[in-house]
Amino acid sequence: MGASISIIGGGPAGLRAAEMCAELGLHVVLYDAKRSVGRKFLVAGKGGLNLTNAEPKETFSEKYSGKSPAFWHGILDEFSAQELRRWAADLGCETFEAKSGRVYLKDLKAAPLLRRWVLKLKAAGVEFRMQHRLLDIIPGPPFRLLFENGTQANSDAVVLALGGASWPDTGSDGLWGVFLKKLGLKISPLAPANCGWEHDWAPEVLTAAEGKPLKNIRVIAGNKSSAGELLLTHYGLEGGPLYALGHSLRAMEHPSISIDLKPAHSIEQLVAKMESARKNIADEARLRWKLSDAAHALLAGRNCPDAVSLAHEAKNVVIPFKGPRPIAEAISTAGGLCWEELTDDLMVKKHPGLFLAGEMIDWEAPTGGYLLQVCFSTGTIAAHSACKYLKERREG
Repeated sequence: MGASISIIGGGPAGLRAAEMCAELGLHVVLYDAKRSVGRKFLVAGKGGLNLTNAEPKETFSEKYSGKSPAFWHGILDEFSAQELRRWAADLGCETFEAKSGRVYLKDLKAAPLLRRWVLKLKAAGVEFRMQHRLLDIIPGPPFRLLFENGTQANSDAVVLALGGASWPDTGSDGLWGVFLKKLGLKISPLAPANCGWEHDWAPEVLTAAEGKPLKNIRVIAGNKSSAGELLLTHYGLEGGPLYALGHSLRAMEHPSISIDLKPAHSIEQLVAKMESARKNIADEARLRWKLSDAAHALLAGRNCPDAVSLAHEAKNVVIPFKGPRPIAEAISTAGGLCWEELTDDLMVKKHPGLFLAGEMIDWEAPTGGYLLQVCFSTGTIAAHSACKYLKERREG
């Protein structure tokens, strides 16, 4: 096509956009603030890269906030979980589905996939320009890009894929809000998502249970609930159910959760197991209810005088929170460019030729492969949309 496009950000959304733009015949230059691309991608893959999820598409789309499930259904159709797995396989990286539905790379390592992906992009003609932190965009077309190192560049179209504000050492620092606001764009404040929440434990609870899990529990926040496992930490609690309930917790004036320690049992069943117990009620419950160290520590400090009150407490352990952990520690962020600023094909309405992808947009999802999936899907959409825009501009 002869047109040029700049991709700003070397995470999965940006790399995917660069890949698709190159395949569609554009001259692609990819800029990143760090010495190499994919740094957050590599950090996420340290424990085994959870690439996507095998959940049915009908419920997959319900995991996302910010827009309706029908909208997310359309986003996922552009580059589905199945297509993402085939894409990884084409790079020589097979995947497998865990019992949880999470899809992992078979070798549980992100580095080989990233290395092969970068080689593929270079072979397709994508130019990589590292240590280029974007400071400002002068609207176009052509757009003028101003970088911290003093260089400038012009581009017929731009895809921004700069991530949120978690793990800032990887380059995902959220500073892009400054120049987007200068462009007259509305941004929802960035907030920590998929993160721990802070609670001041009694010293005896920490002594007995710090670093120990609460397994097979159900957690309720507002009118939402999530099952799984939490970890009791010196600062509060951490774990999947909290990640899934983060949106609800942030909406509360006084955030708190209720934990059902024995969701498979009714109060009556728990009380029946305590028949004849008269003294040391919590210690008896530890044996008869098969409580973990952390669960026992929570109940032991509740001063319940009898089995009935202890059973009620076990089904409704209320934990108030001071707030979430700092955004730099979060796995991902909520907030970002408001959807009203974008067309359905992810172009900025006020500045045609400027597109966004990935975590810069105001959406969130729990862990489990959902985050990476939408980064790949939106990167794909932004690339197709940019190609369409440049074609129409050339022909118009």
